[in-house]
Amino acid sequence: RKPGRASAPEMESPLAFDPLRFLDETWQRRPLLIREAWTDWSNPLEPDELAGLACEAEVESRLVRHTAPGQWELEEGPFAPDRFARLGDCPWTLLVQAVDHHVPQVAELIEPFRFIPDWRIDDVMVSYASDGGGGGPHFDQYDVFLVQGLGRRRWRVGKRCDDSAPLLPHDGLRLLADFEPEEEWVLEPGDILYVPPGFAHDGVAVGDDCMTYSIGFRAPSRGDLVSAFADHVLDTLQEDDRYTDAALAADANPGEISPEAVGRLHDMVVSAMADRNAFAAWIGAFVTTPKDERIDWSPEEPVSLGDLVQSDTAFQRNPASRFSFIRQSDDAVMLFVDGRGCLCQGVTARVAERICAEMRFCLAAETMADPQVAELIVDLINRGCLAPNEID
Repeated sequence: RKPGRASAPEMESPLAFDPLRFLDETWQRRPLLIREAWTDWSNPLEPDELAGLACEAEVESRLVRHTAPGQWELEEGPFAPDRFARLGDCPWTLLVQAVDHHVPQVAELIEPFRFIPDWRIDDVMVSYASDGGGGGPHFDQYDVFLVQGLGRRRWRVGKRCDDSAPLLPHDGLRLLADFEPEEEWVLEPGDILYVPPGFAHDGVAVGDDCMTYSIGFRAPSRGDLVSAFADHVLDTLQEDDRYTDAALAADANPGEISPEAVGRLHDMVVSAMADRNAFAAWIGAFVTTPKDERIDWSPEEPVSLGDLVQSDTAFQRNPASRFSFIRQSDDAVMLFVDGRGCLCQGVTARVAERICAEMRFCLAAETMADPQVAELIVDLINRGCLAPNEID
């Protein structure tokens, strides 16, 4: 930390990390450094494994090289296996998106942060950097927990920015032209830095073999929501649902659009968008739409009700699938999985809530014997959202 500068509060042990206090005092308000969040930290992914993922066509990856002061070069993956042996002497960083979808050990890093609703969680991006490598000073429109996995990284954090902040000229990177750090820390393995939306930050590797796990959260813009919901509403409207004015009165000026006409036209638009139940059904599907549908867990042969073992059965969720629910009543929920909704009642509703709460779970034989429960589980297995797992 630079001397003479105010610092973000530090939490010195996992026991001090109170989620309720964090949400009340810190979430989306200020950065927070958490030292030794995992006292028994073990890096879940080797650098060679990350490089291997970056070579696969279905994995989104980027390579950022800091070629000169104020100059960065960006390459998009997938990369040839020998690319990393030809990077030259300039500092560089490899960034791989949604690694949690491919590596179960990385997916487990999300669990401590699930005091924040699942629908807000985006993915775990993993970066590997050479000495001096980094993505450049920037700001994000979403919350992020930066978990230091291997090596050391110096993080500098500045003021909160908005879209008016000047950027360096670059087609693929949104890097700040004027970055003025106010706080600075060097993170060791097991440390975490939380950065709220809009805060300028810059991470630079201190030494080689620097790996950072970025647990990012989704924050849909108002424009995205309005546009997507409007498109959905348009798909539900009938061509013959048109403006009418049976009580039309002659206006003094034929060029005037009367207040009554404005009111009727406005109501046509607003009422089509104002159905809260219709919006709830849509938003559940919208926020659970998978980020990448190429990770397919569906069985080669479809499963039927008769294929389910009539005993206690363990399951695990596809880490690339999204699960959420909206409560309908004390005994019913609408379950959303990968963009599809399903009304669950009674025992099935309780199973749906459990599926949303637990990445791995076991259902008792008597629960599996319920036809509605069995039908739900079979559907999720055949869609590749769930897979049977051996009971420990």
